[in-house]
Amino acid sequence: MLKAQARPVHLYMEANPNPNSLKFVANFMLVEDGVSFDFPDSESTDNSLLAKELFNFAAVQRVFIASNFVTVTKSDEVEWPEIQTIIRDHIKQYLETGQKAVQATFEKDPLFDENDSEIVKKIKGILDEYIRPAVEQDGGAIVFHSFQDGIVKVLLQGSCSGCPSSTVTLKAGIQNLLTRMLPEVKEVQAEGI
Repeated sequence: MLKAQARPVHLYMEANPNPNSLKFVANFMLVEDGVSFDFPDSESTDNSLLAKELFNFAAVQRVFIASNFVTVTKSDEVEWPEIQTIIRDHIKQYLETGQKAVQATFEKDPLFDENDSEIVKKIKGILDEYIRPAVEQDGGAIVFHSFQDGIVKVLLQGSCSGCPSSTVTLKAGIQNLLTRMLPEVKEVQAEGI
């Protein structure tokens, strides 16, 4: 078995609109671009030892991994200055061992499905090109869920889940963009929040 190659790791922290989330940004890609992994609890961490370890901290309520960052959502009972350095150091030490942040491989692009209708392909394309980069900037992701009767349903992940400004982002940003670009779209709703 090949031993993981250690590497120099530089991490910096970035605030985002959700006061309970903090984004820990690495100097290299942790997962493939455009792919994200949301861990809402410790039971969902089968494919990420890093996420599993982060849930060992009592204050950690959610872990999200995408591109070159890990977003950690904490409980209300603790303030970031109390735990941010400990969390950052743990992520840094984990990544320095050369282990992968997520142990998952894809046979095909998980975003696109050749069985999608033309309108669904257009919706996913707009979400991927226009929305995903902006939302990742804030430490989260918005993933296509379904389209039916003019309503696009999306899943909010990472810092977007439970964020006070996510409804504004959803309605003023995403819904406005999609309804303007695609007349078939009448409304955007979030699933599971």
